[in-house]
Amino acid sequence: MPSTVVILGTGGTIAGTATNPSDNVGYTAAQRGVADLVAAVPALQGQALETEQVAQLDSKDMDHATWQRLAQRAAHHLARPEVCGVVVTHGTDTMEETAWFLQRVLGPDKPLVLTGAMRPATALQTDGPQNILDAITVAREPAACGVVVVFAGQVHAAQDVRKLHTYRLDAFGSGDAGPIARVEEGRLRRHRTWPVGSGLGLARIAFEPASWPRVEVVTSHAGASGRLVDALVADGVDGLVVAATGNGSLHQALELALRRAATAGIPVMRCTRCASGALIGAFDAAMPAAASLSPWAARVELMLSLLAGG
Repeated sequence: MPSTVVILGTGGTIAGTATNPSDNVGYTAAQRGVADLVAAVPALQGQALETEQVAQLDSKDMDHATWQRLAQRAAHHLARPEVCGVVVTHGTDTMEETAWFLQRVLGPDKPLVLTGAMRPATALQTDGPQNILDAITVAREPAACGVVVVFAGQVHAAQDVRKLHTYRLDAFGSGDAGPIARVEEGRLRRHRTWPVGSGLGLARIAFEPASWPRVEVVTSHAGASGRLVDALVADGVDGLVVAATGNGSLHQALELALRRAATAGIPVMRCTRCASGALIGAFDAAMPAAASLSPWAARVELMLSLLAGG
């Protein structure tokens, strides 16, 4: 049975440091390497673990080049017969986007687990070590597969996970779907099935990320106009995601501009700006619904669809 877990570091709050240990917000992200983060968890000593630093950045600055490199390194390690799973330490700001990107590109049949922290490594009660320990527990689960986020003892599927809070340690949730499982004292209690699905494959994104399609997100709101949409189309945008109000409704001025964009050949995907819930009902082909995807996951979905020629 494979027993090695590979931990790929990308920076984030989990690797952050502050001058004052009581300061949980005034820190600098991405200061400690992933090897140091793992070494700080006594329960992991002596386990079959490998670490690799893929990037060192604040996840608010996540970019397509880092996504591509992370996907390549994750695919490499997941293909190794001795590796049972891969863990990625990641900042929380864009974790849900990276999770969906990796699920759609790789669709792994082994667990690919993202985790991070809401408090820096120097905090009096940092949450990073426990999250790493829980993530490795999930990565070693024989039945686990797909891309998941492990945070505050909960296991979330890439398709469902959202960052819901700015500060609390349990900052992530899965909306109506609920978590896949919970980690309780080193044991996994599963509630529903693991995420499955064939990925697009790395061959589809094996070119320079600078040439990836440009997909932007616009929002419907009171007093919205179509000027931003018109400006984006004039500026050469390749696709648009609209975060609609409620069950996919759009301000009439914004809707007219989006329909002009669609008529001009710019694909438009509609989702809701609500924190939970899927779009229900029939929507026309000019602005198809993104079902339960968040605006940020929908942007990834549309970008990958354009990359694949869809």
